[in-house]
Amino acid sequence: MNVMLESNVAGLGKPRRGKVRDVYDLGKQLLIVTTDRISAFDCIFPNGIPHKGRVLNTLALYWFGRTRHIVENHVLSDDPSQVVPAGTSLDDLRYRCMVTHKCRPIDVECVVRGYLDGSAWTEYEKHGTLAREAAPKGLHRKQRFAVPMFTPAIKAHTGHDENISFAKVVDTVGKEVAERLRSMSLALYRHAHDEMLPKGYALADTKFEFGWLDDKIILIDEALTPDSSRFFERDSYVEGRKSLSMDKQFVRDFCETLNWDKNPPAPRLPDEIVRKTSEKYLAILEAITGQSAQWLP
Repeated sequence: MNVMLESNVAGLGKPRRGKVRDVYDLGKQLLIVTTDRISAFDCIFPNGIPHKGRVLNTLALYWFGRTRHIVENHVLSDDPSQVVPAGTSLDDLRYRCMVTHKCRPIDVECVVRGYLDGSAWTEYEKHGTLAREAAPKGLHRKQRFAVPMFTPAIKAHTGHDENISFAKVVDTVGKEVAERLRSMSLALYRHAHDEMLPKGYALADTKFEFGWLDDKIILIDEALTPDSSRFFERDSYVEGRKSLSMDKQFVRDFCETLNWDKNPPAPRLPDEIVRKTSEKYLAILEAITGQSAQWLP
């Protein structure tokens, strides 16, 4: 099955290639193309995941549309024909791209956790803290917090995300902006969690990114996708039971079984892992949007 590992749109120059997205600078706007690349531990794997880019882009557009009442976002259009040179084939770009405002990113990873798991659990187990702040004793892995927690992070010099305290966010962006980031992130999480739970899935945690558009803070990048969030089947997500993840955690868990030091180059993913990952992404797309994935090329 064909995958897109990188895009090349003639006439738009060379894009900035992130772990997954190719970003074309159009001046005041950006064309963002979501490829099928997959990364874990900040390493990009040599083989991609079929349908992944289209799933991510479709889900991001879905959530951007569903949360505009909470915070504005950077999306202008999902129609690339408005910005690509005339005569460009749009087949490869279909369902993969969005035209957005060009914003100034805010250098804070706005992570929200509704359940104690992942790196938050690792920190709690080791230090008894959450987001570098004192936490109650006796908490259990996968335990749902009475109130979702804002546990921000920032990119360290190594390229890995580093959990930071809210006080550090205040030092980085100022008290007013820090409080706005926290408030908007928590509201976005609650909205998505409350929508997903009746559909049979728990949103364990997720990450948001924000940027400045003139003097406004808006939501940018992606939102509530299997790359930026961890989704679990609701009924399996209880303490002491193996949980069924529907996101990139499946690939991370596989990597933990390898004799790999989590430094580049990443190993090639086995065909079975690629197939199952693709199936999980397609399944969560259908569960969230209610749309059959059969329309994907």
